[in-house]
Amino acid sequence: MDYRHKTIMDLRSCLDEGKVTAEELFETAKDLAKQYQEQDNSFVSICDKFKMKQSQSLLSGIPYGLKDNISTSGILTTASSNILKDYIPVYDATVYQKLKQSGAVLVGKTTLDELAMGGTGTTAHTGIVKNPWDSARMIGGSSAGSAASVARGVVPFAIGTDTGDSIRKPASFGGVVGFKPTYGRVSRYGLFAFASSLDHVGCLTRNVLDAAIVTDVIKGYDPLDMTSLKDDGKEYHKMVNNSIKGRKLFYIKEACDLDNYQDQDDSELIETLKQFHEVLDKLRGIGFEIEGISFDKDLLNAIYPAYMTISCAEATSNNANLTGIQFGPRGEGNSIEEIMFDARSKGFSELIKRRFILGSYILQKENQERLFLNACRVRRLIVDKVNELFKKYDGLIMPASGGIAPLFGTKSDQLSDRYLLLENHLAIGNFGGFPSITVPAFFVDAMPVGINITGRIMEDDVVLMMAQAMENILKCKNMVAGDKIV
Repeated sequence: MDYRHKTIMDLRSCLDEGKVTAEELFETAKDLAKQYQEQDNSFVSICDKFKMKQSQSLLSGIPYGLKDNISTSGILTTASSNILKDYIPVYDATVYQKLKQSGAVLVGKTTLDELAMGGTGTTAHTGIVKNPWDSARMIGGSSAGSAASVARGVVPFAIGTDTGDSIRKPASFGGVVGFKPTYGRVSRYGLFAFASSLDHVGCLTRNVLDAAIVTDVIKGYDPLDMTSLKDDGKEYHKMVNNSIKGRKLFYIKEACDLDNYQDQDDSELIETLKQFHEVLDKLRGIGFEIEGISFDKDLLNAIYPAYMTISCAEATSNNANLTGIQFGPRGEGNSIEEIMFDARSKGFSELIKRRFILGSYILQKENQERLFLNACRVRRLIVDKVNELFKKYDGLIMPASGGIAPLFGTKSDQLSDRYLLLENHLAIGNFGGFPSITVPAFFVDAMPVGINITGRIMEDDVVLMMAQAMENILKCKNMVAGDKIV
């Protein structure tokens, strides 16, 4: 059986027909995880023993990966940070508990950027995560291992988290589907918080239907998470093929129109935008109405600094308990202050230290009005603008990135039009809590590029439905790394 190309529904049929057992699927996935671990570094830990709860769910017996910032009782959970390198939780996150109840079989905990802060997949305490399509390139982050394990075909789905684009950008770079549901649709209880007002739990799969199946299992109200939403009672996987005729989408002209890049000597960017507009024409051909709209460029340019300001402030507060006393290796010193200083100095990477220092500065009383509260006002302006557009349109459609996965060593902190606009618009989905999905769409220089659709809050079913329609007209469904698309 060609396991690596099998979808959730393919495997469901094989299990139901007795062609394979759940334990055999687990052993296959485990062997693949170990086979590619040195090459990809997708996993922090790989499960040795088969464990499964009997269930009638579509996920019963299906192997999966779980991002290592999600609490698993009795299983090492490190958030890819040295300060938690030996931490074994005593409780389960709600999303993990739901998956266990569904009969899904955990293969391993996936690598992430340390404490989920970062978009490169290069800051984990166990090393960098490499893109299965090209080991010289990043897979992106922070859900790096989750994306890489699905792209490689080790597991048909993996759970990730998304605070700015951490599911949807790696999905684009890895040629897989990445879905971030509406804020609160999936409980965050047991997730190691990064920025609580922005954090979402979602999934990475190889097609849209599988994303709907997984979301059906993990969504729902949780009394342990006061931000969780009442279950909408919808079965998304039964709705993805509903008609999209007359659905309206918009894209942001300032970021996507080729005329804005005439002076850019960037063939990768130009090719990405050309193919994006070709996809839009195909979508118009199947019944979508799509228009380009103008968006205040000052607001677009403010997405990244507003995101960094809010996320660093919230991260500093959320991670104040990582002192080396409650968690992590005990620091050295003659006082509590010295012990904490030593533990945090040794336990965090330079990137994390910078973000915590920045967050502490932002939260200082004299800076809160000028920095933190102003960033929150910018966020509100952006969300209000998008909600106004959503009165007319069903969704925002954009390239998920300005090109293919970057090479290692590429400077990713240079501010340019591409960096500010095309590389950061996905954070709009986190600012407003909007459901948002990336679908693999085309190839540039033999590397996959995804297109993203973001829709109204609470309309997760509509976003999945529109994504399914787009997937149906493209040739990038159910891919694993190395597939040749003609």
